[in-house]
Amino acid sequence: VLKPVALLGKMLPADMISRNNLNMWSVLKKCIGMELSKIAMPVVFNEPLSFLQRISEYMEHTHLIHKACSLSDSIERMQVVAAFAVSAVASQWERTGKPFNPLLGETFELTREEDGYRLISEQVSHHPPVSAFHAESLKQEFEFHGTIYPKLKFWGKSVEAEPKGTMTLELLKHKEAYTWTNPMCCVHNIILGKLWIEQYGTVEILNHSTGDKCVLNFKPCGMFGKELHKVEGYIQDKSKKKHRVIYGKWTECMYSVDSKVYDSNKKAEKKAGGISKKQKQETCAEGDEADDMPDLQETVTVIPGSALLWKITPRPPHSEKMYNFTSFALTLNEMEPGMEGLLAPTDCRLRPDLKAMEDGDLDGAMTEKERLEDKQRAARKERSKEEEEWSTRWFQTKTNPYTGAEDWLYSGGYFERNFVDSPNIY
Repeated sequence: VLKPVALLGKMLPADMISRNNLNMWSVLKKCIGMELSKIAMPVVFNEPLSFLQRISEYMEHTHLIHKACSLSDSIERMQVVAAFAVSAVASQWERTGKPFNPLLGETFELTREEDGYRLISEQVSHHPPVSAFHAESLKQEFEFHGTIYPKLKFWGKSVEAEPKGTMTLELLKHKEAYTWTNPMCCVHNIILGKLWIEQYGTVEILNHSTGDKCVLNFKPCGMFGKELHKVEGYIQDKSKKKHRVIYGKWTECMYSVDSKVYDSNKKAEKKAGGISKKQKQETCAEGDEADDMPDLQETVTVIPGSALLWKITPRPPHSEKMYNFTSFALTLNEMEPGMEGLLAPTDCRLRPDLKAMEDGDLDGAMTEKERLEDKQRAARKERSKEEEEWSTRWFQTKTNPYTGAEDWLYSGGYFERNFVDSPNIY
């Protein structure tokens, strides 16, 4: 069994590689409006994690799933699941480095006994890039899985990431399944000024067993930054009766309050002279200069009678010198003694370009990244010559029983650790 790693006092082997000498415009000027997954980006844009590891960061706040499992009321369960869906994207805050694109067949496993789960992910397609993951409770309480088809586009001053694909959370004791898709993410000031991130869009969480639904609105920043990082939504039952309002910031915390209390509070706020309608509708201006991040407004204003659902874990000291990693992210490349012999040879902890970058060796990372990409291309050429199809190892395309859509579902067997047929990708 892979041992859990203690989370406190962790540091990367070397400080973050500086991007100060990089002329972003020279790299990106040919890419306006294009899908970036087809473009080879300089390794200095990256952070020393694979996209498969970035996906595993959804699990940082697994305690919320355990909490949902323990609740007897379906509306209460939904509000905790909603908090989990927000917490799952909270590690994006200030993470302006791009994760390494996984190689076809790359895997990542994570076992956290103290948090009661294990996870396996696999890069199941290269063009287009598709990543599949499956996490399961060690006590058969839940399963959480999803397929992500990331789409990255460059718009002149910003890069927009659309994390297409559905998340499915099954609470086994309650015989319930929840599905949702994640919000859009945008990195501003790619060329000029300080990089900053916002997430926006509507996230609908559906409980397929009860018909309860939670609609969360991740708000765009607005002209005066009043809405920056704000998330607001409501929970309704299958007869469309609203029960709770959920509000907060994805960078800080989420609260829940009775919808009637929320409405009367809003009315009182309007009477006292709240934000004008016109001001609310303004969005971030597009000009030639940098889109400076609006000053962060005061923290979330708590409505009396609200219950705290989730609070973000503070970043570790010196996080800004370590790619703005969370304490959780800092542990993802760690190798306990004896671990290498247990891992699949495709696990991204063994990936040499990523390791070189983590060690602060930019030249080594560039050389290795090129070598791995050449190796992947040669293998693809060889397969097409032999008219051979790539076969995935741990996931198969099937129909998601809840959405009816095609999905990559875990076929089992990874943790039996029979890796003799693993492809040689590094």
